Amino acid sequence: MIRRKNLFPETLSKRVVGGHVLYSPVVTVVAGKLIFVSGLLARNQAGDIVGKGDMGAQIRQVGQNLKAALAEAGATLADLVRTQTFTTDIDEFFKHVGVRMEYFGALPTSTTVEVRRLSHPDFLVEIEAIAVTEIE
Repeated sequence: MIRRKNLFPETLSKRVVGGHVLYSPVVTVVAGKLIFVSGLLARNQAGDIVGKGDMGAQIRQVGQNLKAALAEAGATLADLVRTQTFTTDIDEFFKHVGVRMEYFGALPTSTTVEVRRLSHPDFLVEIEAIAVTEIE
């Protein structure tokens, strides 16, 4: 059985946007299978870019892609312990916290950074992740 605990040290501030705590500063995990997911972009199964110019749509597509990638490894979004997000417009990204929370409500540890450009100029967000499940 996996033992996971989200920790919120009193000496650290909580990042709250739109009434949502965005991440846990610390997640502890005891015993499990580590799953590493490479940076995912807003592409559908055919490889087409989804949501050109629409940050919310791209976050949603990346969330769906992440959900599918985790499922292939026998995991769910609730098993996430770490995400790293790269966005070309951090102000616009934080306007879509509601969409983000649809996928990251388990409050994994998280880092979000603004970058000049992703691998194609139509991409606005890329997310990589680490999850932990029970050992099979």
